[in-house]
Amino acid sequence: MAQVVATRAIIGMEVHVELAARSKVFCAAPSPAAWPEPDATDGEEAGPNTMVDHLTMGLPGSLPTLNGRAVRDAVAVGLALGCQINRRTRWDRKSYFYPDMPKNYQISQHQEPLCVGGRVEVPTLRADGLCDPSAPPTGRWVRVRRAHLEEDAGKLLHEAPGGSAIGCSILDLNRAGTALLEIVTEPDLTSAQDAVALGTWLRDVCRGLGVTRGVLQRGHMRFEPNINTELTLSDGRTVRTPVVEVKNLNSLRAVRGAIEHELREQPRRLAADGLVMRPGAKTTRGWDERSAATVLQREKEEAADYRYFPDPDLPPAELSAAWVEGVRASVGELPLEWSRRAVRQLGLSGVEAAQLGPEPGLRGLFEAAVAHATGLGCPAERAARAVAVATLQSLARRANAQTAARHEKLGSGAAPVGAWELGLSGAQVGDVAAMREAGELSAQNADALLGLLCQGEHRGADARRLAQERGLLSHRDQDAMAQWVTRAIQEHPAAAADVRAGKEAALGRLVGAVMKLSGGTADGAQARDALLAALR
Repeated sequence: MAQVVATRAIIGMEVHVELAARSKVFCAAPSPAAWPEPDATDGEEAGPNTMVDHLTMGLPGSLPTLNGRAVRDAVAVGLALGCQINRRTRWDRKSYFYPDMPKNYQISQHQEPLCVGGRVEVPTLRADGLCDPSAPPTGRWVRVRRAHLEEDAGKLLHEAPGGSAIGCSILDLNRAGTALLEIVTEPDLTSAQDAVALGTWLRDVCRGLGVTRGVLQRGHMRFEPNINTELTLSDGRTVRTPVVEVKNLNSLRAVRGAIEHELREQPRRLAADGLVMRPGAKTTRGWDERSAATVLQREKEEAADYRYFPDPDLPPAELSAAWVEGVRASVGELPLEWSRRAVRQLGLSGVEAAQLGPEPGLRGLFEAAVAHATGLGCPAERAARAVAVATLQSLARRANAQTAARHEKLGSGAAPVGAWELGLSGAQVGDVAAMREAGELSAQNADALLGLLCQGEHRGADARRLAQERGLLSHRDQDAMAQWVTRAIQEHPAAAADVRAGKEAALGRLVGAVMKLSGGTADGAQARDALLAALR
């Protein structure tokens, strides 16, 4: 057989987004995608089959009612994707028989989806996996075929709670009926890296719009890449391998692994069985994390196998032009656009802007704090940098500690704690930033003050008054500074000699000594300047 001399990847993506409406898409049962509620503190999930009603269970006589919030969220995402919004959309029954769908059909959209014909530019990813706001545009675009609304299926659990083996499968219908937005792209992606970049951008957009909590480990977003290859053979022929759809990937790491595995394996399968792309050749595979390989699940059904037909219990939805424009106005600035503007106008570093942009709660706290600090007379760029340090370092460290404690108690699937959920207001963070920039707080004491403001007894406290009560404000007394500098030099002669010899790295030890002598109340920058003046 001819040898493969060149390979071109052909990748499309299907992305399922669980929308965070409080109730399910066609009934009043509570939705697990909105559980726990945003103000919950324990992150515990409801027990199996406790978020169900007659429609969820497919009981005779139960009729669907459309959730308007789910439609609004789906349209918002469609607009962010650059899609055309169909003003008239209808619902279809997709028939299949499986225990996780008690009605034996799924309410979906086949003929008239909500959103069609968008496109997205693939972003550049940083090494830490965040979209890079400092990178130039890539010029690589992915067309969006459609984005439609449907209901999710339930879950089949093959282990008992705690992971012990059982001799049967457990059916949990809590997820059944949850509002699900399915985004389908054209096969325009040509690498696993670009597929992961697109998935990252979509997660950021959906979180930024507030339509999903976006915790991948909890299934809030699931990715299904469709992968095949175009192979150029040594005899001059070009052939395409059959499409493989890899189902239900709940991490971007799995997306990368599954695509890279398929791009390696598909040329080998062609050499082994000679099968090329043709109608009916598509297969569905799963991803085995332990073996880092895909495993065959079934041959993929065609649309005719699902026997689509209009749902007789749901009338078509008619969307007015004014309503669509109202949703468009609410979409606003997308996360990557915000991050690029923050780099350009506020002087944030790429990593700071990349961390702030995708998190709507963190971004809101940041903007409120910067506005408050600038209102106190702090220049906007300096205020932005000081607030970024406060939110991305001091508050983030405390939020991460609470997240670790929650995961230890509830497991890694529990929702993380964000820095914006620690109870601080934008005014409090802005006060700390303004005092820090004015030289009234050292970095150490600014961090300590933020920690105090996170504690229950100081919630809502005036930041300046608390700093005064705790003796955290920096001393600006020149005589006191001169005494501390003299003692620091006397007590650390070797470091002083190194600084005199031009080794400014040793200056940090002397600054630390001054801070210790002052009880943390000296201004670090002032101490540094005073030490350099004394040692010259």
